Amino acid sequence: MTRNDEFDLAVIGTGGAAMSAAIHARLEGASVVAIESGTLGGTCVNIGCVPSKTLLAAAHTRHDALANPFPGAPTTAGGVDLGELMQQKDDLIGMLRQTKYADIATAYGFGITPGTATFADPTTLLVDGQPVRAKSYLVATGAEPHIPTIPELENIDYLTSTTAMELTVLPHSLVVIGGGFVGLEQAQLFARLGVDVTIVGRLAPHAEPELSSELRKAFLAEGITVINDRAATITPDGDRVRVSTQTGKEATGERILVATGRTARTRGLDLTAAGIATDERGFIIVDTQQRTTNPAVFAAGDVTDAPQYVYVAAMAGKIAARNALGQREHVDYTGLPSVLFTSPQLASAGITEAEALAAGYRCACRYLRLSDVPRAITNHNTRGGIKIVADADTGKVLGIHALAETAGEMMLAATYAITAGFTVTQLSDTWAPYLTMAEGIRLTANLFRNELPTSCCA
Repeated sequence: MTRNDEFDLAVIGTGGAAMSAAIHARLEGASVVAIESGTLGGTCVNIGCVPSKTLLAAAHTRHDALANPFPGAPTTAGGVDLGELMQQKDDLIGMLRQTKYADIATAYGFGITPGTATFADPTTLLVDGQPVRAKSYLVATGAEPHIPTIPELENIDYLTSTTAMELTVLPHSLVVIGGGFVGLEQAQLFARLGVDVTIVGRLAPHAEPELSSELRKAFLAEGITVINDRAATITPDGDRVRVSTQTGKEATGERILVATGRTARTRGLDLTAAGIATDERGFIIVDTQQRTTNPAVFAAGDVTDAPQYVYVAAMAGKIAARNALGQREHVDYTGLPSVLFTSPQLASAGITEAEALAAGYRCACRYLRLSDVPRAITNHNTRGGIKIVADADTGKVLGIHALAETAGEMMLAATYAITAGFTVTQLSDTWAPYLTMAEGIRLTANLFRNELPTSCCA
């Protein structure tokens, strides 16, 4: 097809939401074109999930050697060649970009047009000035690091989560501004590679307080300094940078990494010309069917105010594509899981106790320390715990939250239990393989009817 043809769906972007939309539109027999102004693949494969998690795996491997709890099986860890790690990361990205994006587009039969997309009016999309005609459009351009307004920050050569993963030489010290998922992963990544790290911000502020408190202890035990405050000013201090907080605390480091959230990437689209509204933070407003305020335009993924996980983007992209072709579907967020890939991992499925109370539930909660989970005991690593949030009136499981080395792997079972409508009694009476971390979910559920200690397998 040429640009003079009319497509059923034109997708702006090639990340998780965009690729999912294109794939599912093609499965419905629709004609599709994807438009990409930058690097094929979007955030996840290029600058997000894939690079950060492979570098975290390297950092965790080194730390495991240094913190080996088994003296009878000694291990060692030497220095870090960051350049070699970055090259390995780039090779992985290149392979996945080809096999999971370029090859997928070919397999499903849709083209990827390079160029910058701009709306000329509500029904006209231009790509590098040339019209691309479609019955419906999907904006899936993702998000980019949010840079806060902090005095003097613009005069500092600061890092973001993107540029930090392009370094080839480790700084001696690093101040991370922000205690959310990105900030915490980056902080531990560099700390475990040998950098002196300070975090300025509240650690995992939206997590269950029992778990965020334990995660803070784990970070402090690894030598990471945590200042539970907001950055107020940033000033050069010789060959270092000084961060002062709102309450007068100070942190200095050779480099500063800003990790204070993300903002929608919409520059150049001219959403106003298209009649597409955004919220006060710049995210595109969509209804339950992913439709924008322009009936011909849908949006999905991180460019909207949805949970910023690639699997949410993929689901929303699929729903948007189907609705653009005439269906009426919506994203069901029941049991939605999340994972912070620190060590230990902080993972959740469903809602927190605070969210349950805000929603009007009468809550019942139980918390089990990992020191009571046999798998953690045998691993000689009992940092963390498991919390279950339930409806006190029905016993229905509303949320399952864990801080553990494999907490993320536990969340699939947690999501299944929540979406299936399990009660804590059903969860307690369901088979769980012994000496797995996931068994801790069943043990925590059992606390709702018996808070006395149990035998290993009881």
